[in-house]
Formats: sequence, structure tokens, C-alpha cells
Amino acid sequence: MTVPLAPEQTPEPALEAVSAPSLESAPGSAAEPAPTAPGPVPAPFVCSRPHRVAVVAARPVSMFNLGICEMLFSKVEVDGGPGYEVQLCTAEPGTVATSGGAGIVIGGGLDVVAWADTVIVAGTGARMDVDPRVLTALRAAARDGKRIASICTGAFALAEAGLLDGRRATTYWAYTEELAGRYPEVALEPDVLFVQDGQVLTASGYAAGIDLCLHLIRTDYGAAVANTVARLALVAPVRHGGQAQFTDTPLPAESGSSLAGTRAWAMTRLDQPLTLADLARHAAVSVRTLSRRFHAETGLSPLQWLLHQRLERARELLETTTLPVDQVARASGLGTADSLRAHLTRRVGLTPSDYRATFTRLPVT
Repeated sequence: MTVPLAPEQTPEPALEAVSAPSLESAPGSAAEPAPTAPGPVPAPFVCSRPHRVAVVAARPVSMFNLGICEMLFSKVEVDGGPGYEVQLCTAEPGTVATSGGAGIVIGGGLDVVAWADTVIVAGTGARMDVDPRVLTALRAAARDGKRIASICTGAFALAEAGLLDGRRATTYWAYTEELAGRYPEVALEPDVLFVQDGQVLTASGYAAGIDLCLHLIRTDYGAAVANTVARLALVAPVRHGGQAQFTDTPLPAESGSSLAGTRAWAMTRLDQPLTLADLARHAAVSVRTLSRRFHAETGLSPLQWLLHQRLERARELLETTTLPVDQVARASGLGTADSLRAHLTRRVGLTPSDYRATFTRLPVT
């Protein structure tokens, strides 16, 4: 069953889960492909009230999924006030069983879904038996043009409701074969952190829910706000949805061969030319070893990671300062205004000037 978008709803662009060639990677470095998100970036949330988020708990629900939504969205402040209002809801308000065996009291019913701007379905252990009342609420939300997302096995509820038919989607890697077998109409992408296809987003398991929430915050309020929330929550900055869910090799111990120190060193030098040799020299390893360990720890090559961090720095500067575009390019390590324009347009579909006009956090003078 396919549920159509509301007629007045303009779908948000899909977040690509593949790599595309980049024009240049970093000053002094060889060109290298980097993940991109082509197409126009959705406009930020503009309203006199906080953005309303309903988190649907289908029993037995994942407490972790519920917790990360509250933790991250509650840390968003815009112009001195809260950026989000979050309410938990369930088909039968009261004590809701969790996947860990505990119970959590949820007072909101599914009428909260109609109240919300964004609806997030938390992971559940009931993949085979989604409450029909939840399905009805999700279909109504889709017809109303609401943004709908799932974390982990919450994707099964979206698929059962018909919201993923013909759409790109993902779920926790351990359940991808099950989802593909039960819902062949879904264009499953099993190895990514999260996917956005129009107004519908799906995330894989556990920490990928954090990445999804940060992506939603960045979409609504910009990179500077999302990165501030990440720092407050002591989690990694926004990662691309196209990063792999897991790596084939175990991560090295932080006290041993981790490259966290080298990444921190590079973050303080984004405005300077940095090559693979520079990074390898700081890490006291060969370039080959650097590249292998870097990919194991981050899911990206060193140059892809550098480009991502430089673009994040440029976006923050565009949002929070009045620096001319050429100065933003130099301060973020992208070299020239033309280079910044090319990379930013490829990544989010907006020129630097358009991005600043859309996401600026500076008061209007």
C-alpha cells in the first residue's frame, strides 16, 4: 500500500548514500571523491513556536531511541528559546514495556501525531506485529505532509504502513534481509547510517539515531546549531548518512593506535594546507597505514574527512559571521570563493550567498 504525499507538500531532496567526484579535496592534496548530497537543501523551520516532534513508542520500545530524541532536541536553543517541543506517544497511554524488560510511563496518545510537525518512530521488538492504530496514525501523518522518520526497527512500521514503497530506506544491519524479504517494494540500502527520500527518513540502529537527529536539527536550524548540540551532548559532529553502518575490522583501542589525536590536531589547522604526508607524519605512521586506520575509525578516507570538516567550518562561518565569502573560504581551508562555491553547491545545492541568506543566525539590521 502506497500512501501519497500531501498535494501541497514539496518533497525534500534525497540524501545520497553514494560518493561522487569532488572538484578538489584540500589545499596541497590530490583530488579524491567525497560523499555528497546534491539538490537544494530544505528551507529551515520558520515559525513563531518551537518545532513539534512526536516520538512514537510501539511496545516493546527501545529506551535508547526514546532517550536520544529527548537528549538532542532538548538542547536546541534558538534566539534564547527552545527550538523543539518533544512529546512521547503510544497507542495505549500508560506503562509501556521496553525491549530491555523495564516499563516506562508515557502519557501521550496517538493524537500527538496530528499535533506534530515531525514524527519519529522509535525502534521496537514488535517487527512482525505493528499496532494497526500506529499504522493509521502514520498514514494520516503522511497525507498531511508531515516529516516522518524511523530509528532502527521503526522502519518496519513505516514499511507496513506503505510509507516506504518505492523509497530508499535503511534499518539496522541485522534486520536488513528480513525487511527486504517482507517488503520487496522498498529500495533498501543496507550499509548506510541513514537515508532521506523526500519527506521520509530512516536510520539504522543505535548511534545512527543520533546522526539522524543531528541531521534533522541541521536541516531545521543550520550547521552551527547542530554542531553546538553535538558538542553539548558529547557526541561526534554530524556524519554523512552514506557512511557505512559498521566496519569489517575492529576499531583500534583509543590508548593504542587510534588517530583521534591526529584528527583533533587537524581540526585546529583546517585553514592550512594539509596533505596525507602531513597527517601521517603527525600520527607517526605511513601514509598507507594512515589511510587504512582512518577509514576503519571514521568510514571516510583522510581527504574525504578533511573536506567534510572544512565544509562544516565554512557553513558555520556563513551562518554566524558576516565575513566575505572569500574570507570564509580561506578560513575554512577551501582556498578560494570559487572552490567554496563549487563544493557547497555540490554538497547542499546552494551557493554560499544563498546558504547564508537561508540559514543565517545573525539579527536582521
